[in-house]
Amino acid sequence: MATNLAPELDRFLSENNDRIHDELFEFLRIPSVSARSEHRQDTMRAAEWLAARMRDIGLTTEIVPTEGHPIVIGEWRKAGTEAPTVLIYGHYDVQPAEPLELWESPPFEPTVRRGRIYARGAVDDKGQLYLHVKALEAHLRTRGTLPINVIVLAEGEEEVGSPNLASFIEDHAKRLACDAVVISDSSMFAPGLPSILSSLRGLAYVQIDVQGPAVDLHSGSYGGAVINPATALARIIATFHDDQYRVAIPGFYDKVRDWPDDARSRIRALPFEETKFAEEVGAPALGGEAGRTTLERIWTRPTCEINGLLSGYTGEGAKTVLPAAAMAKVSCRLVPDQDPDEIATLVRAHVERVAPAGVSVTVRALHGGRPWRADLKGPLYDAARRALATAFEHEPVIVGEGGSIPVVGDFERILGAPVLLVGFGLPGENAHAPNEWMSDENFVKGTRAIASLWDELRG
Repeated sequence: MATNLAPELDRFLSENNDRIHDELFEFLRIPSVSARSEHRQDTMRAAEWLAARMRDIGLTTEIVPTEGHPIVIGEWRKAGTEAPTVLIYGHYDVQPAEPLELWESPPFEPTVRRGRIYARGAVDDKGQLYLHVKALEAHLRTRGTLPINVIVLAEGEEEVGSPNLASFIEDHAKRLACDAVVISDSSMFAPGLPSILSSLRGLAYVQIDVQGPAVDLHSGSYGGAVINPATALARIIATFHDDQYRVAIPGFYDKVRDWPDDARSRIRALPFEETKFAEEVGAPALGGEAGRTTLERIWTRPTCEINGLLSGYTGEGAKTVLPAAAMAKVSCRLVPDQDPDEIATLVRAHVERVAPAGVSVTVRALHGGRPWRADLKGPLYDAARRALATAFEHEPVIVGEGGSIPVVGDFERILGAPVLLVGFGLPGENAHAPNEWMSDENFVKGTRAIASLWDELRG
């Protein structure tokens, strides 16, 4: 059952709504693009800005340098040993804004249109991170205290793969010890439908290189006598799936842990229209592993996808060339209990086994991350259900995510604490594309949901 948000918290957030938005817009104006060296000082400025705002509301803060961009820590530990300690994670770095010409308004000048806040980082993840800070402020300004002990950990390298975060958590595990981790860096299933994220797929990313002759050859003079690396690569790729779109790499499914029937039933009960989904992505038809719905394919099943191909002449007009080499980028999305290193090894063994004679083939593992699935039982998740129902006046639904957030598994593995993923984005928010936006209503209601969560968690 939902409970009402404490009136003093609601009143504070209402009376300070304009100021809170002004602060968010200041944050969004900082072009903290972690992938670009020319924005290194901007990324540091965002870290300093965030640390200052947390100090303003009463948290002790520290900016911790890493080999890349710094990590910002905010702490409030005055609730006593009987109160739970919650670690809030988010990131203050953003994706590059290019192509700039496709933005309807400048990417680092926040603009509100049609109830949406448009800016790079609006939803990924500055808006979602900052609503947590404002929820904490509501408690501290109205009561002078929090019902829980809090650690805020904000990194500046999420958009470049968090290369320094896992080691930071390992090195500071004692300081970061907590009873729960809460992350808002995901989306709701639909407008007005609050969601608790129950699963993330992992990743095994490899590159396949096929080498044939020493140089490109004339396809008339040598074609038919020399194995074409592009053809060889195409034949290799064609063996990755059977005619039912099931991955045909031996051993690929050996460690897949099936979802229980009740979870699959909940997924199939969600208000999802496959025809509308096809229209949104612009595909003439949907397809995938036989016997699975679209949401099951995205959330609960592993995949093997070709992400890029390169070979031969691709310019204007004709050039009769037999290419010397061919390359493919391949990503395998994984589900519990698949291991990224094991899957990369299976892909390599399969490619070496099916590669035709006359070419040499190498497979390199480039990146990996473990899948994650929550149990969704216990006081943390019960409190989240009540808090979301309070703010959105609708019971939350349980959803999955086809992408990967490797840090979730790192937190759970290193700190031994349950992770709650509760996001306030929406489908189609252009998180990594031009015209990124966040629903202003979700920013406002999300702040109230998180403020209510701390009361619900303390009980």
